[in-house]
Amino acid sequence: MSVELNHRITGEGKPLILLHGLFGSLENLGGIARRLQDEWQIHALDERNHGSSPHTDTMDYPSMAEDVLAYMDAQGLDKASILGHSMGGKVAMQIALMAPERVEKVIVADIAPVSYKPRHDAILEGLRSLDLSAVRSRQDADKLLAEFVETPGVRQFLLKNLERVPSEEQTADSPMFRWRLNLPVIDACYENLAKAPEGDGPFNGPVLFLKGAESAYIQEKHRDQIMQLFPSAELRIIQDTGHWLHAEKADTFAALCRRFLENED
Repeated sequence: MSVELNHRITGEGKPLILLHGLFGSLENLGGIARRLQDEWQIHALDERNHGSSPHTDTMDYPSMAEDVLAYMDAQGLDKASILGHSMGGKVAMQIALMAPERVEKVIVADIAPVSYKPRHDAILEGLRSLDLSAVRSRQDADKLLAEFVETPGVRQFLLKNLERVPSEEQTADSPMFRWRLNLPVIDACYENLAKAPEGDGPFNGPVLFLKGAESAYIQEKHRDQIMQLFPSAELRIIQDTGHWLHAEKADTFAALCRRFLENED
């Protein structure tokens, strides 16, 4: 069963749906939204169990794709282009394979339509181990999480999911925090999220894969699977970027998206 996704709509023009990655929210692609909203109507979504969208007991790509299709129905969008980063890129590909008639163009940021070995074990262990009853500030949480996640920028990204419990719900004299994301279900369903999108394919519409030059998520060995499912796919590599290419070189990323979306050939 689909859920009603939290969303933010900006700009005017043809619809472009933005889908964030694992542990993220619609804020993650905010810089890209601001760069493209002059020509497109941007629909930035929180996917299920993330951000301010509903928590559910299930999480897999078919159900997440159904959420987006239900959102399109609610907004009266017969067809839209979709841009997804990482997990969101897999959701975008799933939608294209499930409902190709609803998809204009697809932009997939630094992910391939393949199954991956677990890459987030340390992060999940750190988030599970964080004793929120002992956290009275984000600095407290950062120190505790540093035992599991070395990179400060990654910890900062993860801790955006930490929110202060409203005063009327507090049960202690000092500030209390909770997770916005549905950590238990994300943890339990992680194996589903590591899988490839499902579908016989192919999706014959235009697809742009954007790869961070220093990221290993899209590899040469993935080419055959990409072309089997998306025969019209093209690949662009953004130099000096890793998996967070949309944040590391936002202007370049947005320019490549703009060129692809504007091309009517």
